[in-house]
Amino acid sequence: MKNLYQLTTFVTVISEGSMTAAADKLYLTQPAVSQQIRNLEEDLGVELLVRGVRQIKATPQGEVLYEYAKKIINLTQQAEIAIKSIGAHMKGQLRIGTLNSLGLHLMSPIVGRLMRHNPDLMLKVDYDRGEELIKSYKKGLYDILILPDVKTEFSSELENSEQKFVAKEEMWLVGSSKDEKMPQQISFKDIGAFPLVNFTEEFPGFNNTVNSKMQSAGLNLSSIFESANVGTLKRVIEAGLGWGFLPAHSIKKQVRSGRLNRVYVKDLHYEIDLMFYYKKNSENKALVEVFYQTMSQQEKG
Repeated sequence: MKNLYQLTTFVTVISEGSMTAAADKLYLTQPAVSQQIRNLEEDLGVELLVRGVRQIKATPQGEVLYEYAKKIINLTQQAEIAIKSIGAHMKGQLRIGTLNSLGLHLMSPIVGRLMRHNPDLMLKVDYDRGEELIKSYKKGLYDILILPDVKTEFSSELENSEQKFVAKEEMWLVGSSKDEKMPQQISFKDIGAFPLVNFTEEFPGFNNTVNSKMQSAGLNLSSIFESANVGTLKRVIEAGLGWGFLPAHSIKKQVRSGRLNRVYVKDLHYEIDLMFYYKKNSENKALVEVFYQTMSQQEKG
């Protein structure tokens, strides 16, 4: 294998489900991503991807490489984080506020890695509704906020704060893979074809967009189940009780494994930036910077 860069590209193609999505995440052109995959296949002497399908799938050899490549990338990241964090002599306390749906895939790995190598570091992570987190941040109760763009999603401003980009987030419509009648693609006017499961509270900007489109389409639909807990909603949808929109980061694993089916909505594509906010005059600026670099490195992988 030629380099870690190719492995990262390959893993991203599989996890994102397409060359185009991988190119967007890696800030590359689609032809550049395709060329890296072809180079990796030539280097190994096998085909790694099944061509000619709407969503990219790995060949049996590709599935084996995918699992090993993830471990290689993860170990590389852990080594880099350990070296940087030890060199930074991380001491003190960081208070972080974020959404429940971001906790598992975004926060848990970082907390584990940093705490393992920095026994004098204290991390406090709170999960709440975005509006409540913003209020607490303005009162000085958090050093860091990790939220969807607060201006776009919560119609709010954070004064005297710096912001940095973390990742792109999308809202995907997903249904149970057990339902043979589940379509691959719909128009928004057909959203009532299955019972609606509603993800509440965390993305009010998205909910407003959906409600506006329902009004424009003359739809008057009620959800059969509502919750602000992504884990609960995933189980409800997997059981075949309905379909619903969920943050892509929280369900990519289930879609990739075939437990959930993504349904493309032709006339609704919702994408938003996940942002990292902190006070300009923060006393913990050095800690904040290392934490952001750790998170940024994880998302690149």
